[in-house]
Amino acid sequence: MTITEEPVTAKREVGAPRVRKEDARLITGRTTWTENVILPGMLHLAILRSPFASARITSVDVSAATREPGVVAAFSGRDVEQPGLPCAWPVTEDMVHPDHLPLAVDTVRHVGEAVAVVVARSRAAAIDALAAIEVGYEPLQAIMDMEAALEEGADLVHADKGTNKSYTWVFDSAEAGTGEAVGPAIEGAEVHLKRRYKQQRLIPAFMEPRSVVVDPTGDQYTIWSATQIPHILRLLVSMITGTPEHKVRVVAPDVGGGFGGKLQVTPEELIAFMAAKKMGKPVKYTESRSDSLLTAHHGRDVIQDIEIAADREGHLKALSVKLHANMGAYLGLVTPGVPILGAFMYNAIYKVPAYRFECLGVFTNTTFTDAYRGAGRPEATYAIERIMDELAVELNLDPIEVRRRNWITHEEFPYTTVCGLTYDSGNYEAATEKALDLLGYDDLRAEQQRRRESNDPVQLGIGTSTYTEMCGLAPSRVLGSLRYGAGGWETASVRMLPTGKVEVVTGSSPHGQGHETAWSQIVADSLGVPFDDIEVLHGDTRTSHKGLDTYGSRSLAVGGIALYNACEKVVDKAKPIAAHMLECDPNDLEFSGGQFKVRGTPGEGKSIQDCALAVFAAHDLPEGIEPTLDADATYDPVNFSFPHGTHLCAVEIDTQTGRVSIRKYVAVDDIGKVVNPLIVEGQVHGGIAQGVAQALFEEAVYDADGNLLTGTFVDYTLPSSADLPDFTTDRTETPAPDHPLGTKGVGEAGTIASTPAVVNAVVDALRQFGVNDVAMPCTPERVWRAIQSGGAK
Repeated sequence: MTITEEPVTAKREVGAPRVRKEDARLITGRTTWTENVILPGMLHLAILRSPFASARITSVDVSAATREPGVVAAFSGRDVEQPGLPCAWPVTEDMVHPDHLPLAVDTVRHVGEAVAVVVARSRAAAIDALAAIEVGYEPLQAIMDMEAALEEGADLVHADKGTNKSYTWVFDSAEAGTGEAVGPAIEGAEVHLKRRYKQQRLIPAFMEPRSVVVDPTGDQYTIWSATQIPHILRLLVSMITGTPEHKVRVVAPDVGGGFGGKLQVTPEELIAFMAAKKMGKPVKYTESRSDSLLTAHHGRDVIQDIEIAADREGHLKALSVKLHANMGAYLGLVTPGVPILGAFMYNAIYKVPAYRFECLGVFTNTTFTDAYRGAGRPEATYAIERIMDELAVELNLDPIEVRRRNWITHEEFPYTTVCGLTYDSGNYEAATEKALDLLGYDDLRAEQQRRRESNDPVQLGIGTSTYTEMCGLAPSRVLGSLRYGAGGWETASVRMLPTGKVEVVTGSSPHGQGHETAWSQIVADSLGVPFDDIEVLHGDTRTSHKGLDTYGSRSLAVGGIALYNACEKVVDKAKPIAAHMLECDPNDLEFSGGQFKVRGTPGEGKSIQDCALAVFAAHDLPEGIEPTLDADATYDPVNFSFPHGTHLCAVEIDTQTGRVSIRKYVAVDDIGKVVNPLIVEGQVHGGIAQGVAQALFEEAVYDADGNLLTGTFVDYTLPSSADLPDFTTDRTETPAPDHPLGTKGVGEAGTIASTPAVVNAVVDALRQFGVNDVAMPCTPERVWRAIQSGGAK
């Protein structure tokens, strides 16, 4: 077989399993993390944190610290003028939003809250000097339980607010005109189930701890930060500090993971900004891992009371959800909105005639919560998929069968749900059938029955999770209706260099997603330029002056389309130039594989690179043509993106020890068109690992006084590769119809789908012992106790 060189075509790049461009520098350490930034005269910060969850600050004396070796300055919250931290999602008009200062002044409200700062010539000197600061505390009662916090006469996290409730947010399908009333539907139903599920508190635990460097040069400020949101950080630092936006530059260099945990304007960023401004010198703060686990925002922490009504054949009639969502002590950037995102996903892939959702946001003396991979949608998927299994048991139906009787069939797309969202495309039947085949579902069910009949000490359980999610955060008008503080658009620029190489500037800011590779593939197809001739620039607001950054699986579904549209504009600009060079009418040209050719005429044409050089010279351009091919595009999606899939999990449980082992895990996802299968596999594997971790391993635990008992990786259990099985993954494909690439989103799919699949499998194995729930994480102790008690524990 002879291999010939051919022009790159769309079929050869988009869809190709390209090894990531980024990895060569990342895995060899030839890259720049924020902690690697070293500037002349740079000073270092250390932060003194509260040992109390709730206390009045009676005094702060930093004078002794200023006399410690290497110390340049020390200050408390009373010594500086402080900007308040922002919340960009006031979900209701009457939402209680307490002031959140970077440094506590009169009261501390969670263990680890910043109280005082030391600035020194080295990090070690700054840390050592913290011991010399004297703080007087008057301890107060810590409020740790959400439901107790709402009781009459409860102690208050914020005494000046008079309540521990931040907001109540309600969606009612009858009031919205999208469905029937829940009350009558439940009352008239033949089957009515109620369950309570607890989403434990999780910690993002990203690979790279947060770090920030602030360099004040004259009236200009450059901020390097390990952040997911350089553009949003720049805007908000400008707004809350009064610094003109054009005087602030934010650089997010290579960022080692985020999972939502770096979707924040942090107290530490503002403290570093204040210190740099005060000292007139560059200042760096890099947190320890313990500080990260203690004070970087946490995720989940929701109590879910869910009810479903159905007929005896298993057809759903109504769904009612009430949440208690733990805000922690303060509201972060999108804290209140996280459970609201989930509100639109509790109906999942099912046809539900009546739906009501109510969420109470509650303050407690804990680290504030915010977005964590999936942000509201994993919680919703968990609750509905758990209770669908309960419905199957109630009706003596197979869990797959009860889902079949309720899901939206592929012929019904586009389908408007009881929440008013329009699911654009999907095929739940195809994904499920493929997953069942890959798992060997029938054979495993037969084996399960044999083990039960023989009282095998190792029991088998099979768990199902059929999910969809709304991602590609998304139409600005919809976000506006939800009172979100920003839009959902994204921007991209394409710069054609004279030599035919391409620079791409994207407003998306990656932290491990592989943008440089996937974006190069899109451009290579669109312009016919070789993959290696494309450079992708991001994460610096001086280079990429506009964007809304990376979260919510929006990078490809929004930023990728902006890039595609910018490429189309480049081709449109090049067309009259190529026509002039070929001495033909532009309407007679066709563009394919990077070449403009006269339609129906064989022979050589002109490449986009030829046009780029002609534009650079500008010696012979058509009259009135601007000498540039560069183009910008901003894309505001018309709808969310709705990937879906079926995840199946088989577990073995040692009934004598409670140990859970995953025997086989199958994931079949439908994410529309795939740009790079290798990147997709990595995203799916990583997402499943995090979802399995919630099901079996991870939990942030506080004691009654508000001390975090899981503040190190000795106590907060992260799974290693040894704890996880090989994942069997596959895909079906129903392209998104609203844009030309047909892509959806994949970054959070694995996390959303996997947790209920695993817990459903655990509970399925234990049904014969009278168990209908095991609180997450399903540790050996909890599983063993559930078996011994013959009920949910």
